[in-house]
Amino acid sequence: MLSEPRAGRLAAWGNALLAGLVSPDDAVLAIVGEDTVHRVQGLPGESAPVGLTLALGRLRTLGVTGLRLALPAPGHPLGLSGPPEFNARALDAEQAVVCYGASFGLVPDVYEAGPEGDVHVEVVWHVLPVREAPPADVPSLGEAERELAEALREATEVLTRLDVAGSGPVAEAAVDAYRARAERGREVLAPGYPPRAVRVLELAQRVGTLIVVATESGHGGAVSAFEMGARREALRPVERTARRAQVAAYNSVVEERERGVR
Repeated sequence: MLSEPRAGRLAAWGNALLAGLVSPDDAVLAIVGEDTVHRVQGLPGESAPVGLTLALGRLRTLGVTGLRLALPAPGHPLGLSGPPEFNARALDAEQAVVCYGASFGLVPDVYEAGPEGDVHVEVVWHVLPVREAPPADVPSLGEAERELAEALREATEVLTRLDVAGSGPVAEAAVDAYRARAERGREVLAPGYPPRAVRVLELAQRVGTLIVVATESGHGGAVSAFEMGARREALRPVERTARRAQVAAYNSVVEERERGVR
């Protein structure tokens, strides 16, 4: 959770494009990010992969009015609605985009090539049918914000109890580095999102940073394999809360539209 998921960028900037808030070129540039190229395969009427600009335009003509993020994990189909084939592909990728207004979903395949230090990344988004049903386990922004505040307290308490350096200056340095990157590139969401969604996503990223530092750091008292496993298990509910909040933030503009807020 230290970086924005590719499905998150596609959902956020795709929503901004569908709302007429950004140009196709700006949306595609933001979605691709530091990757070399993104293509979309399996679009109705297309026998070969096409570029993102054409794909987003075609999805609009097919009735898509919004894009939702899914961040599933084993035993937790967060943001998914089926069928099983799509859910399985999304779970393998650990992320997906589910269309609103038409029964399609997109799952990324990521390909890397080139020598170390000069790796080129290409992404192919596979368009698959999805079931028209509410996404699984996605909270409202208000619920996510309340849950995150409690999760941050729990994470800090757990890390302190386990004598993990992630509860102190090391974690704070990692959080500050993430914030600096976000400020430089304004990576948090896209035009059209409410300020509360940005706030929730930033807090979810903060909690995620603490979890990564705790599970990847060898510092502190819990250094054995058993204790590292106990550390991960103790933080599992916190990680789940952070993922749910991240999805709620990305999906907020679609949820508002569905409720008739906009």
